[in-house]
Amino acid sequence: MNPTLIDVHTHVQFHAFSEDADAVIRRALDAGVWMVTVGTQKDTSRKAIGIAERYQEGVYATVGLHPIHTEKSYHDEQELGIANKELGGFTSRGEEIDYAYYKKLAMHPRVVGIGECGLDYYRIANKELGIEKQKKAFIEQIELSLEVKKPLMVHCRNAFKDLIEILNSYFPIRNSRSPGIIHFFSGTTDDARRLLDLGFSFSFGGVITFAQDYDEVIRYIPLERILVETDAPYVAPAPHRGKRNEPSYIEEVAKKLAEVKNVSIMDVAIETTKNARNVFGI
Repeated sequence: MNPTLIDVHTHVQFHAFSEDADAVIRRALDAGVWMVTVGTQKDTSRKAIGIAERYQEGVYATVGLHPIHTEKSYHDEQELGIANKELGGFTSRGEEIDYAYYKKLAMHPRVVGIGECGLDYYRIANKELGIEKQKKAFIEQIELSLEVKKPLMVHCRNAFKDLIEILNSYFPIRNSRSPGIIHFFSGTTDDARRLLDLGFSFSFGGVITFAQDYDEVIRYIPLERILVETDAPYVAPAPHRGKRNEPSYIEEVAKKLAEVKNVSIMDVAIETTKNARNVFGI
């Protein structure tokens, strides 16, 4: 069955779905929504693959180390954009990048990308050491992406200058294979221009349904380089704010994207689905 929409960034392997992950996934699949379950460290990457293995089609995984997990730290509800207090924050134990471990996971046939990786300077316990650790982990995952020929799933917060500098050293010339996706894009139109030149695509989620901060950059980026995501269980779109987010809510993101781009929701569904399939080879 061909999907109607593809949620390119969700975390249905997280604890928030521990009691009903299968029901959540089935609800999405029944609605024609496929998904990419994104790993953020060793255990969630392994669990993402386990989730994908349960389904014949429509559920895929990425594996990687999120920048906030490179040091010990606490992340609260406000930082994570959680309207539902019941989801709570979490404490990161801190993890060193293990290239061999992630390479082994990356070879799994249901793994379609490397990440969630990147840079996040929003809150760093030890700025100098923290930035160094993030850059090291990010560079190793770029190298892994190139080795296994699977695209990057990039996270960036308050760090676009450094991020683009690093990416530019690896992808100075656009090639036929997309190097990856900048997820939950929060940069400027100039950041977008530079990343477009490097061949990257961009995904947007529920925040665009209740904040107008992203409208300008959404209008700037060509639809053929845009994808849709939920980042579930976080940042549920209107009219589901305050609830746990889930992949079946992706339609609300597509509706808002259509409104901002002044096109039909059918155009958004067709184009973003084609884009996702092209980037991930699914």
